[in-house]
Formats: sequence, structure tokens, C-alpha cells
Amino acid sequence: MSLSITVLGSSSALPTSKRFPTAQVLKIRERFFLIDCGEGTQIQMRRYNLPFSRIHHIFISHLHGDHIFGLFGLLSSMNLMGRKATLTVHAHATLEPTLEHFKKYFGTELLFPVKLSPFPARRQKIIFEDKQVTVITIPLKHRIPCSGFLFREKKLPLNIRKEMVESLKIPYPEIIKIKNGADYVSAQGETFRNKDLTLPEIKPLSYAYISDTAYKEKITDILKGVDILYHEATFLNADKKLARDTGHSTALQAATIAQKAEAGKLLIGHFSPRYKDVSKFVDEARSVFKNTFAVDDGDVFEVKESRVLS
Repeated sequence: MSLSITVLGSSSALPTSKRFPTAQVLKIRERFFLIDCGEGTQIQMRRYNLPFSRIHHIFISHLHGDHIFGLFGLLSSMNLMGRKATLTVHAHATLEPTLEHFKKYFGTELLFPVKLSPFPARRQKIIFEDKQVTVITIPLKHRIPCSGFLFREKKLPLNIRKEMVESLKIPYPEIIKIKNGADYVSAQGETFRNKDLTLPEIKPLSYAYISDTAYKEKITDILKGVDILYHEATFLNADKKLARDTGHSTALQAATIAQKAEAGKLLIGHFSPRYKDVSKFVDEARSVFKNTFAVDDGDVFEVKESRVLS
């Protein structure tokens, strides 16, 4: 299994001829999550063959237009396509009046339920959880309330070695206990250690999405050890005053966060249209954090699960 991120939009504020505003699709444990929904999101989903029907949760970081203007067109298209399944939009409560306005005036015949699941902007909170994945909010520092998201896989049960089951004739109830970490005591009273009975555990994967924010070192505690970190890098460090004044980060600041968080890989995006050459962003970030990549629309980044060797 693996975790993958498809970048649908990588521009800040304005769409350009090469970049759409912010949106991403995360695939994790066969679940598809849409993160932010800038203008043109549905066009990009079609372009990159991402299934509308597999999207059941949308996570909105904040209510600036370049992160939500695509939401209402996407809802309309889902309706025209005959969707029946509930769609949950995770966002700050201030989205509710706009969403209700849309449903009242443009979506009076919506064929599927759209549920707003509000979360607080100023504190960390688990906002989604099932048997496979947990999603936690990360309070950020922007001109309006803004949140990042941390997606973490849950640990899988251990895989027991088939040859041990056969040779020791382990009964089924004991197999379940072993998968959950227990040692095995045979009918003859002999103890077999769990690590000798099972394969090395699979390391759960994680992805963090840090949307619009001024430099905020405090978030590194939440991000510690994340496999892939996406962090906005709207400006180059020569414009760090402008970044601070507008509630954004520079490439150097994004790299500093990745370094302090001990991230596996850093993705930077949300580039200001004022810059024509994003290679300067990569050079700046790599001066602090080598494993940095600038995202382009259509890029797919993947990390595969690996065994934890003890």
C-alpha cells in the first residue's frame, strides 16, 4: 500500500495560464480526500482521472476565494452526475451561510446530502476518524482563521508467519491475540515471543498540508516525523516582509519548518504569480532542507509503506 498526493492547483490568489488555484487530492488506504477546492478543481479532477464518486470528504483550510471558489461548481456537477452519497465538508463554521445560500438559490434540487462539519480554527482537534485514518487540524497564522491538516494512517494488525501457525498448530483465537501483539503460550507451556511469530510491522504513513500561514515554528511539534509535508511558499525570502504582512511564508521558512519537524519530504507551492521562475524557490529551500520539491499542477507524489525492522 502507499500514500499519494495529486496536485490540482499550485498558484496563490490568481489562476495563471499554467497554474490553477489551490487544490489537492490525497489517496490514503484506498480513501480519496479533497483538500481545498480552488477555482477549476473539477476540471483538474477530470484532466487527471480522479473519480468524483470516491470523494466523500472535503477539507477546507480557510475561506479565501482561491481555496473555495471551486466548491460550488463541483457540488453542481456532482448533482448533475446523479450523486446520492452524502458529502461532508470539513471547514470553519463561517462557511455555513455561504453553503446554505448556494443550496437555497442554486441547489434546491440537490440529489445528495451536503453536510457541513465545522471545526475550531484556534485549536488542534481530531475532525475525522475511521478504522484506517485519522485527520487532525493544525491552527495556522493567517489574515483570517486558517487551519492545516495532518492525515495519519492507523497501525495495521501484525501479519503472522504462516509457517509458525502450521508448525505450532496455533488455534484461531490465539492468532487474533498474536496479531494484536501478544506472545503465544502453547498447550505444553512453552512461550513463543511475538516478534518470532510475526513479520515486522508496517510503518503507518502520514501527510501534512500546511495552507496559508506566516512562519509558525510551534507547529513543528505536531508535524514531527511526518512522511510528506506540503507547506505553502508564496514568496522568496527577499520578500519576507511582504510574506509577514500578508500572512504567508517564504521558501526558506517552509524549509526551516520541514527541517525542525524532521519531515521525510517537503513539497512547496502556492507560488505568487509575481515570480516566473520557481527554480529559485527550490534552490532557496534546499539550502536548508535538501529533499524539497516545487509542485506543478498534475504532479503526483507517492510514498510506499515499509516494514519497521526491530
